Amino acid sequence: MTENQHSFKPSLGLLDATMIVAGSMIGSGIFIVSADMLKDLGSAGWLLAAWLITGFMTLTAALSYGELSAMFPKAGGQYVYLKEAYNPLIGFLYGWSFFSVIQTGTIAAVAVGFAKFAGYFFPALAWEDINTFSVGGLHIHYAQVVAILLIILLTYINTRGIQTGKVIQTIFTSTKLLSLFGLIIAGFLAFKWDVWSANWAHAWDIQKLTKSPAGIDYQPLISGVALGAIASAMVGSIFSSDAWNNVTFIAGEIKNPKRNIGLSLFLGTLLVTLIYVLMNVVYLATVPLPELAFAKDNRVALSASEAIFGSYGTIIIAIMIMVSTFGCNNGLILAGARVYYTMAKDQLFFKQAGNLNQNAVPAWALWIQCAMAGALCLSGKYGDLLDMVSFVVVIFYVLTIAGIFILRIQRPDAERPYRAFGYPVLPILYILMGITFCGLLIVYKPQFTWPGLIITLMGIPLYYLAVANKSK
Repeated sequence: MTENQHSFKPSLGLLDATMIVAGSMIGSGIFIVSADMLKDLGSAGWLLAAWLITGFMTLTAALSYGELSAMFPKAGGQYVYLKEAYNPLIGFLYGWSFFSVIQTGTIAAVAVGFAKFAGYFFPALAWEDINTFSVGGLHIHYAQVVAILLIILLTYINTRGIQTGKVIQTIFTSTKLLSLFGLIIAGFLAFKWDVWSANWAHAWDIQKLTKSPAGIDYQPLISGVALGAIASAMVGSIFSSDAWNNVTFIAGEIKNPKRNIGLSLFLGTLLVTLIYVLMNVVYLATVPLPELAFAKDNRVALSASEAIFGSYGTIIIAIMIMVSTFGCNNGLILAGARVYYTMAKDQLFFKQAGNLNQNAVPAWALWIQCAMAGALCLSGKYGDLLDMVSFVVVIFYVLTIAGIFILRIQRPDAERPYRAFGYPVLPILYILMGITFCGLLIVYKPQFTWPGLIITLMGIPLYYLAVANKSK
């Protein structure tokens, strides 16, 4: 049997799929991003509101994707949905953005997050200038080296077959879910009513927080600017809640995908949304708001853990984040390569990415993804890039959900084992919220918008180049 004769083996059940949804969503974001969100919003009420809005959007999108995953239960997920609802160019632009920044940039950011927190146990990984060396004029931090080695390790493991990746995903996701619930329970047991009351004193006043030698400055925002502040803050919560759609990329390896993909999307996103909201309640119940907003290196979870567990809090959070980021990256690496595989089958990506190895996984696609993520680790620009593409990610979500309406008109008789919950109200609501979010970013935070658009539009000439090569 030749390499190309292998096919994907459906071997993942509902629990496995749900672990991939939850595990891919929970990385390091929930431990960090609330600090910058509080700097933008300056209030407890609006912090929780931003997380609840993000959670509602994520759940709504997940419920809508269930219809598309049931219609097209094949590897590639969102790339396939966009191609089918619109045209191959739109699908390619998503796939290009996915490869150049969205997936590979997230893998890089999560891997460096793992290495940074390993610095609590290995001083050489601490993010300090003394822990660097130069190669060809490029300054490299030891943490970046560890991040790349982690990506290589997980890539190698996933080339050994879906079963190996599945076991790692289930073990690490289960561990971090139990750890997070343990931290939430401990936080409620250590609930400080005086801190909670003080944090909610001006719960619905949106104000910009800045730090000066004299202390914390509170700058009230007028209504229009306040909406921009909410959108800016939600860049953090949306990034932390992203990657929930990764399970759609591996549809070819899921048992009964018409049922299990949609159900795992709902269960996974609901579980993570609940955890994220409760974690922020714990932050607000244990640490004064100014200390959360200006926590050292934005590590709000560390501040809360120290308030709950004392000096052991640092070790507990460091271990939790290392477990969380390790499991998160396994899910991202496992799922991402299936998009490049499907693009290669459409002759829109490197031909070798369309081959499966003897373990029935796209090994070449896994390694090219590894190389790109490693390059982004070395560049140190993955964080900036991810901020810039949050705008693009939401645009693609909006386009994909709008595709449900297009496909119902164009293919009214197509088999739909599952129909989008709340259709048409919830999908329309998501589209409106997504457009509002993107519009506010364009007006108030243009630095979060045009770079991502440029990266995406760079895919247009690449698409026509690929089409020209295909026709030869």
